[in-house]
Amino acid sequence: MKQINIGRSGLRVPAIAVGCMRLNSMSPQELSSYIHTALHCGVNFFDHADIYGGGESESVFGRALAAEPGLREKLILQSKCGIRPGMYDFSKEHILASVEGILNRLGTDRLDLLLLHRPDALMEPEEVGEAFQSLEASGKVLHFGVSNFNARQLELLQSGLKQRLLVNQMQFGLKCTGMVDHALCTNTEFPQAVDRDGEVLDYCRLKNITIQAWSPFQYGFFQGVFLGSGKFPELNAKLEELAPKYGISTQALAAAWILRHPADIQVICGTTNAQRLKDICTAGDVRISREDWYALYLAAGNRLP
Repeated sequence: MKQINIGRSGLRVPAIAVGCMRLNSMSPQELSSYIHTALHCGVNFFDHADIYGGGESESVFGRALAAEPGLREKLILQSKCGIRPGMYDFSKEHILASVEGILNRLGTDRLDLLLLHRPDALMEPEEVGEAFQSLEASGKVLHFGVSNFNARQLELLQSGLKQRLLVNQMQFGLKCTGMVDHALCTNTEFPQAVDRDGEVLDYCRLKNITIQAWSPFQYGFFQGVFLGSGKFPELNAKLEELAPKYGISTQALAAAWILRHPADIQVICGTTNAQRLKDICTAGDVRISREDWYALYLAAGNRLP
């Protein structure tokens, strides 16, 4: 399994991580087996959020950890906070309370990474900085990052922090390519030339912030999976054509397409199927060619000037 240095911080993590949004559907026994499948594949990174399953995803995970002393020390645990019903909340009070809840549900004394889930329009960087300082000083959070932030939002938040932001989790995949579209279409009137995120991918590369790709196999905003979908015949045909060349499945090839980018993007894989996880993890040992990367990009419905 390919390893990446997250945020150039020295923290080595697998290029593929387990997304825990749907783990609330599993029993602690099923989840324990699933965790060990991931470890066998070289994946020890688990991405949570306090809203996943209404907190139950973390609770089930915590019960699985409690059933096996020593398992926690083998894992890298990340969670996110900041989303409340009908609003976003980056207040110091909410961040601190959220982390307490996360730690209690997971049954651990620390998070390896805490991300702020979606930008809060009322964010005060210095207040967030106070919360992060308290969490770091107490040892409850070791590293920090964000999710769904554009470049200027990252810059603004960082201005109030003593800790460096290491991660920005963004939707990215073959059917969500906005982060590269506008750069490729620079100085054109193509619709893809519109910059919707402040050149966040290039910004994160310059600032050594690791992009984590969520919903890598989805199209639209949770509209469905593009793999095998009749809506995308050209893309699926190209995946089926190229997958045998690399000895992997089409879904692993779709993950390998993300991993080929030189930004060292980490893929967040949200499946709860152990066999599917094994399959996707084979992407971590594959580097596709430049020609095939562009062939898949174009087959996904994109264009070059």
